[in-house]
Amino acid sequence: MRVTGGKLGGRRLIAPDDARVRPTSDRTRQAIFNILEHRDFNIDFSVENAAVADLFAGTGALGIEAISRGAASVTFVERERRAQDLIADNLERCGITDGYVIIRASVEDALRRLRDRSAGVSAERFDVAFLDPPYDREPAGTDMESVLASAADVMAQGGVLVLEHARRRSSLPVAGRLVRTREVTAGDSALAFYACQP
Repeated sequence: MRVTGGKLGGRRLIAPDDARVRPTSDRTRQAIFNILEHRDFNIDFSVENAAVADLFAGTGALGIEAISRGAASVTFVERERRAQDLIADNLERCGITDGYVIIRASVEDALRRLRDRSAGVSAERFDVAFLDPPYDREPAGTDMESVLASAADVMAQGGVLVLEHARRRSSLPVAGRLVRTREVTAGDSALAFYACQP
């Protein structure tokens, strides 16, 4: 597993030995950032200088990729201690010492804290959010439509949320200000891109 582009391109990341953590593949990450950097959303958007949220962060690969490509800050959200340690190890391996925060909480709790601005995060609104829940089972009690609605509350107008999901998933959640603008497939994964409207 490697960083696929930007100033840290080629840097190796530590992959988990736990089958419960499914990192986004290099190929899929590259596809995500190619789409983001081509600004194919009919809105004025850029990863550079963006405030980013990496939700269900796992290894932290998506957030680290964003930092490599010029993001100003990344908030990693991960409830599992082992995965949180993996994120910290990958940040250290890449020489990243600031511009990020790791929140150990469920995505729902973290989004509630971020909405209430009580998590110690400098960015009031996120320009980019990555949402990558487990494919085989969403964590107990997780309602994806509710998660998307909560994410919309902490997104900047014109921000982009990327939902990675199993290609076989038959329906995708919708939520208020988040309007699905594009969907692409990448191997066994599918990527849904949502733009945050006023």
